[in-house]
Amino acid sequence: MKRVLVTGAGGYIGSVLVPKLLENGFAVRAVDRFFFGIDVLTEAPHLEIIREDSRHLSEEHFRHVDAVIDLVAISNDPSGELYEAATWQINHAGRARTARLAREAGVDRYILPSSCSIYGFQSQTVDESSPTNPLTVYARANECAERDTLKLASDRFVVTVLRQATVFGFSPRMRFDLAINGMTYGAFANRRLPLMRDGTQYRPMVHVQDTTDLMLLLLGAAPRLINGEIFNVGSTDNTYQLGKLGKEIAATVSELIDAPVDVEWYGEPDCRSYQVSFGKVEKTLGWHARMNAAQGCREIVEKLSSGKLKSTDQTITLNWYQELSRWHQIIKDVEMYGGILDIDREGK
Repeated sequence: MKRVLVTGAGGYIGSVLVPKLLENGFAVRAVDRFFFGIDVLTEAPHLEIIREDSRHLSEEHFRHVDAVIDLVAISNDPSGELYEAATWQINHAGRARTARLAREAGVDRYILPSSCSIYGFQSQTVDESSPTNPLTVYARANECAERDTLKLASDRFVVTVLRQATVFGFSPRMRFDLAINGMTYGAFANRRLPLMRDGTQYRPMVHVQDTTDLMLLLLGAAPRLINGEIFNVGSTDNTYQLGKLGKEIAATVSELIDAPVDVEWYGEPDCRSYQVSFGKVEKTLGWHARMNAAQGCREIVEKLSSGKLKSTDQTITLNWYQELSRWHQIIKDVEMYGGILDIDREGK
């Protein structure tokens, strides 16, 4: 049985990927701090859960591992800007270090899920060979991680980078700070769909089930097809101008809840806009995205309607990081002798 080490295993993508790997006959070593709760992963045979910070992984963690899928990241632009130092440490230096440790331990494959956000603003359709234009800390850290991991590729260490479109769809570690997910929740809960100005920007999307399917496919792909390669992950059909996408989501939710939904504009105009070619992954690996925005929207509304899904601070990444930081400071201020009320009486 092949073993896959997944960093960020308790995150939005990781909590979908890990069960899928287990269902397909892989053993999984799931590494995460589990900021959003360890219950996002269900105990299962051949699942080894390790609570650890990716910046502190050691050679021991890579023993008897065949492949690494390095999902860990401070994941979105607002969090990247507020926690800039941590973003560089985790998204760039930490992932480059993980790739080096994996190579030294004799791991066969390393997969880096990166982001199409490194294209930034582009006036024409771009492919994997086009110049990048990262506009945020998150995007720049991803670009540096790509550079430092790809140069480790060799005949004995297969390295592949996935530049994912903006991900959407239901996950056990749900996020409502992603475009389609946030639009859907606002339309469902408030009858108002939040949309960042000015709506003309283009953005490609990919369902979380589709991108994790591709990760699974890469584990068995011939090295000659994927080693040292970058693949854009998404589809032309799921590339939208955000204003038009918002109207589509609003109409879909309105139909499902039988009530009108209004678009509510917010923020300054978003200057990130890019249209991406996905021909390489489709031609090379025969992978095609299956899920579109309306399907993802319906999926989320069904979960919300059934009560199986709710919005909490944990579903907004930045809010939850800030809440954890606030409570960390509170606890530090009142903790004494190793506890709050129950303390170590010997002062050890």
